[in-house]
Amino acid sequence: MDRKIKKKTWTPKFIAMIAGGILLVSFIVYQLVFADSRSTMNVNMERVTIATVKEGEFTDYIPVSGNIEPGETFFLDALEGGNIQRIVRESGSFVDAGDTILLLNNSKLQLEVMERESGLYFQINNLRQVRLQLDQNDLSQQAQLAEIDYQISLLKPQYERFKELHDKKLVSDREFEEVKEQYEYNVKRRRLTYEAYRNDSISRASQKKQLSDSERRMNQSLDGVGHILDNLAVRAPITGQLSTEQLEVGQSISPGQRYGQIDILDKFKVRVQIDELYLPRVYTGLKGTFNFSGSGYELEIGKIYPNVTAGRFEVDMFFTDQVPSGIRRGQTVRIRLELGESEQAVLLPTGGFYKDTGGNWVFVVNQSTGKAERRNIRLGRKNPEFYEVIEGLQAGEKVIVSGYENFGKNEVLNLK
Repeated sequence: MDRKIKKKTWTPKFIAMIAGGILLVSFIVYQLVFADSRSTMNVNMERVTIATVKEGEFTDYIPVSGNIEPGETFFLDALEGGNIQRIVRESGSFVDAGDTILLLNNSKLQLEVMERESGLYFQINNLRQVRLQLDQNDLSQQAQLAEIDYQISLLKPQYERFKELHDKKLVSDREFEEVKEQYEYNVKRRRLTYEAYRNDSISRASQKKQLSDSERRMNQSLDGVGHILDNLAVRAPITGQLSTEQLEVGQSISPGQRYGQIDILDKFKVRVQIDELYLPRVYTGLKGTFNFSGSGYELEIGKIYPNVTAGRFEVDMFFTDQVPSGIRRGQTVRIRLELGESEQAVLLPTGGFYKDTGGNWVFVVNQSTGKAERRNIRLGRKNPEFYEVIEGLQAGEKVIVSGYENFGKNEVLNLK
């Protein structure tokens, strides 16, 4: 008798299919949830530069170059033109204030000076003639007043006597009136003459003052004209080292032409060019240091020239202490110019990565996995050695600081 065979539900094939499905779903879930889906790239460790982040003192400074210049310079400009007659002091020699440097010859200037002196003497003589005329007019009016006073002194007693006699009917009316008219005429004439003399005296005083001022100015001009020829003998205004261009006897020098300078060599300054990017951060009093002959020296910014030329501006730095012995004008020195106070900070060494990331992210090396992963960071100030890390990195971490131009958009680097 046949028996119905009951089919088994959990056959090995069915179990295998279910297990395979579970594995497939698990793999998909893992890939979607847990697996690292970031793009990766294999990189040879020998082709990258890895630096360690550290904590230390951040000094905000920039390296700049400066030229040694004399602390004080007096430029020599020709006050009067002429031909060089004699060179008394050669370029490079040391001169004292008042020493003759050049002797010039200018025949035309000498003739002009003589003509101007003659003209001034003529004008001075004319002023003196006018003053003499004013004095003579004053004396003439005084003489007129004296004559009138004399006439009045004679007529007044006569008038008073005739008046008494006329009152007593001892003289005629005609005789009394003649004396009276003469007396009153001279009194009136004296009053008018004195008024004219007083007004003329005030005018003469003003004229004399103007004449005196004009004569004084003319005498000053005469003295000035007399000293013009003194300018043909060029003398040193200060004590120092003379530097002139190539000069030859007979060479022509124009008025106002700069032919040299005198440098005071007991003090020096350094003329420094700085990138215009730092103009807002540079001010007087900033310190800088440089090494010379194995010793360090400190400088301080004393003057800023804000004009920007070819993307750079200039400052003058002065020595705060002693000046290096043996230093010479024109020498170039490398200066470490500090832009701020030193502070404790997390420091990331500089490198080529910045031009590719703008300092917004870096590849941080995970030594346990042998990978470098991209991480966002924020950097602050920069000096030639370090960046100041604001956030995103900690001391001891290692970062790839070489250029990222070959890494594309990959987020993970497999270091081999």
